[in-house]
Amino acid sequence: MSKIPTPHIACADASLIAKTVLMPGDPLRAKFIADTFLTDVSCFTTTRNMFGFTGKYNGKRISVMGSGMGMPSIGIYSYELFAFYGVETIIRIGSAGSYDADLKVYDTVLVTEAYSESSFAKTAFGMRGRSLKSSSSVNNKLRTAAEALGIPLKEAKIHSSDVFYSSNPDHWKDVHDTYGCKCVEMESFALFANAKALGKKAACLLTISDSFISHEVTSSEERQKNFTNMMRIALELASK
Repeated sequence: MSKIPTPHIACADASLIAKTVLMPGDPLRAKFIADTFLTDVSCFTTTRNMFGFTGKYNGKRISVMGSGMGMPSIGIYSYELFAFYGVETIIRIGSAGSYDADLKVYDTVLVTEAYSESSFAKTAFGMRGRSLKSSSSVNNKLRTAAEALGIPLKEAKIHSSDVFYSSNPDHWKDVHDTYGCKCVEMESFALFANAKALGKKAACLLTISDSFISHEVTSSEERQKNFTNMMRIALELASK
């Protein structure tokens, strides 16, 4: 087993990272969470200068760290956290585009399963399925946390895509109709694969940032600062 620091996380003391990590894609969202919700905050760095933070929420130590964009990036960071830093649970908190009229901009979505065309799971671990489930036990706790906070929570199977731009603009319709995916993002499938391979737990909360149906779009600043419901749900779970 490799010693810490790892090739991508510069932290040399595993005790500085909590057992539960909240993982937004955007490192600025990680900083926003630390600045807004956590107390007694300390900072750790990655080798790409994407800061992570550990602090307290309701007296419980929690870490938050950006994953970067896409499955290769979250695949590296989440693997190193699970395998070398003793992290037991990672909750991705990200944004998604809606494929379904039932999911509207600013809705909070609990991911039950991620479908992907990606070869990540097959190449890394020999997993041949196209869909991976999130942790049922963590999902149950997220449901309880959302109910306690009075935050409506929608549940969905999602599409984890490697592609943002495509020559086929209607590909999303095929994914929605064939595989039952209600929204799209770019990270969860790799996170779930790592958790399954390493015997860890992973879940994902998403906020709808734009819609393929209504064509509504939020700004980058809104995505960074206003998607607080999913943050509050994840923090509530992690503080128990």
